[in-house]
Amino acid sequence: MKWNLRLAAANRGIWKASELQRLLAERGMVISAGKMSGLWSGHPASVKLEDLDVICAVLGCGIAELLIPEPELVPAPAKSGQAQIKAVGETPVVTPKRRDGRSLPPA
Repeated sequence: MKWNLRLAAANRGIWKASELQRLLAERGMVISAGKMSGLWSGHPASVKLEDLDVICAVLGCGIAELLIPEPELVPAPAKSGQAQIKAVGETPVVTPKRRDGRSLPPA
């Protein structure tokens, strides 16, 4: 995901992080200068869902304007022979193990 707060704010005439920080504080979201810097720079360490609500209310935008998906950055599935992650709902293959630690004979 790409964090897009700075552009969303600029589209509404908010050009300084301190100005947005003041507007957020008026809505009850008091944050430190360090956290505001992270939000403004595009690399926040974390964002609470409640904070997203306040940011969207202040900017008059939706979450889709703040968070832009980047599916092209997701790695391709593993090739055969490598471990693959099963889809949700699929039954995982369970390999039995002996209690004495020795491996089972080949199938």
